[in-house]
This record gives sequence, structure tokens and C-alpha cells, in this order.
Amino acid sequence: MSALFSPITLRKLALRNRIVISPMCQYSAENGKATAWHLMHLGSLSLSGAGLLSIEATAVEAEGRITPGDLGLYDDATEDALRPVLAAIRKYSNIPVAMQLAHAGRKASSYMPWEGGQQIPLAQGGWLASAPSAIPQRDGEALPQALDAAGLAHIRAAFVVAAQRAERLGLDALEVHAAHGYLLHEFLSPIANHRTDAYGGSLENRMRFPLEVFDAVRAAFPAEKPIGIRLSGTDWIEGGWDLDQTIAFAKELKIRGVDWIDVSSGGISPAHKIPVGPGYQVPLAEGVKTATGVPTISVGLITDAHQAEEIIASGKADLIALARGILYDPRWPWHAAAQLGASVEAPPQYWRAPPHDVKNLFGKIVDGGR
Repeated sequence: MSALFSPITLRKLALRNRIVISPMCQYSAENGKATAWHLMHLGSLSLSGAGLLSIEATAVEAEGRITPGDLGLYDDATEDALRPVLAAIRKYSNIPVAMQLAHAGRKASSYMPWEGGQQIPLAQGGWLASAPSAIPQRDGEALPQALDAAGLAHIRAAFVVAAQRAERLGLDALEVHAAHGYLLHEFLSPIANHRTDAYGGSLENRMRFPLEVFDAVRAAFPAEKPIGIRLSGTDWIEGGWDLDQTIAFAKELKIRGVDWIDVSSGGISPAHKIPVGPGYQVPLAEGVKTATGVPTISVGLITDAHQAEEIIASGKADLIALARGILYDPRWPWHAAAQLGASVEAPPQYWRAPPHDVKNLFGKIVDGGR
């Protein structure tokens, strides 16, 4: 049996295989609300044969959006807009659906990537970003507002309300976003966190707020449903967040019942130097898995079926996540299953799709038709 296509259970959530569709920002929401784009985008990916589909980084408050086009889950309007998207997925697919809860921190109020991605000035419709410390992401940007005790409490509460809304929508799992230079990662990294109170300085203090948020989300979501977290395993900057600190944080999360750790990297500063190459982040996931025993997801330039199979079969990670690769090839799991002699689930409308030399891809043989 293919390791990549073997099942895995997280709490009471059973996944048919180890392929996760990463949360991928689409910058196509309107005032935080899902649009027809999300119906088409997520609907297509829900028929991919992957084991888990994750909705993009979803802001827990309007000010926590990266761009004006970010998806949100912070009021009745944003909750209601997601309901028909999820209903369409549920009607035609059995794929479990997760959501990544996020807050952009000092990277908020930015133009869309295809508009340059720079900070939007207040005079041009931008908003004041918040962060652990009043340090901008890039030189020349407006300083973010350093969060005080009231601000921290407000954001913790926003994560809780978003988790409760996610449960009302029937989401199967959640992932807390603490990577890529966004708010929770900013607290973890000494590059962005220069606080002198209980939330800054030592590793224990820098971990405090992200752990508080995780605890609050875990308490607000049903105990039988899993919650994971995405981390940057390293900042790729001398003196920044690194794998040893990631492992220490992961051990604290394990105590709190985290169900997976999705290990990415970078994002805290444009000064990072990332050695990009096939599977370049796999050693980070392997390091966390080996040190903690927590199930890990590996992501980043995993493009080949045999490459993914080796990662899972060798125990370097428990799941692999696809982002750009599955945008480029939305039927990547089909093609991987065909190469590895495995099968995937597909709707009956697609049962006649495989070429004649691909046998039992869907566990069905359908002939005829008119």
C-alpha cells in the first residue's frame, strides 16, 4: 500500500490519505466576505481527491487582514457569506474541510500581491496595523501600534469568536496561523518582538501570547475536532526564530493537545535568505516530529508523487501539503495515485475520466453511457 495514500485519524477526524491542500490566500473577498471566486476555487479543489482541504488564512478581525481582499470570519456577514460555499462543497464532496484562523499583525493593510504588495497608506484607504512592538516590516513603513493588555485581550477574544463561528459553519478542523511573519509569529520571533513585559524577551515570554491564543481556540472548538498550528520552523535570519525554538514551542503545544504542526518557514523580514529547492522545508518538519512525536505536515516545493511518497514512507512527516503545485495541477492527487498504484475518491460524474491504461483509480469501473 502507498504510504501517501494510507489513512490517518486526527482525534475523530478520519482522512482518506496524507495529502492536504494548503490554505492559500486568494485576495478575492469583499469586505471579508467570500465571493463566487471562493465557490469556484474551493469547489474545484474539493474534487481533487486530497485528504483534507483547508480554507485560506481567514482574518479574525477586519484589522487583521493582510489586504482589503482577505477572507474574514468576524461578523455575521462574513459567516453568512461562507455558508453557501460550504454547502456546495458538502453536496458534491466528502472531503473534510479545515480553516486557518489568522491575524496579519504588522503585515496588515497591504495592497494585493499583483498590485505590488506594499503597505497601503492611511490616506489611501489603509488602516493602522498592530504588532508586539512598534517595529515595521520594512523600512519606511508606518509604525504598527504596539499591543497593550486591552489589545491582547481583544485579539484573543477575536480568535475565540472566529472559532465559534467556524463550528457553526460545520468546519471539521482548524489551524492557527503562527507563521510567515504574521501576528503570532511576530510574538515568537526576536526579530519582531522587542517587548520588555511578560510577552517579550525570553523564549518563555515570547511563546506566551501564541500559547494563550491556542488555548483559547482549543477551548472554544469541540473537543472531538482537531486543531493544528502552522509555524515557521526558522526565520532564516541570524539571531531570529530557529528550529530549536520551534521544537520548544512544539513541546508546549503538545502538552496542550495540538493535533498537528504544519512546518513552513520565513516571512518575518525581507532580509531572510532562504535556500529554496525541492523539499527544502522537509528537514524542519522532520526535526519537530523526531523531537516531539507530534504529527507534522511538510510543505514547500513538494511536486512529485514519488518525492511525497518517500517523505511519508520514511517518517519525515505524517502529511504533505500542496499549494502552488495543486493550483498548477488541480488533479495532482489523481495523478499521484495513478503513479503509485493507489485510488482516490471522486464524484460519479468523473468516474469515466481516467485513461484506459489507468485501472481502478476511483475504485470503480464504469463503461457505457450515451
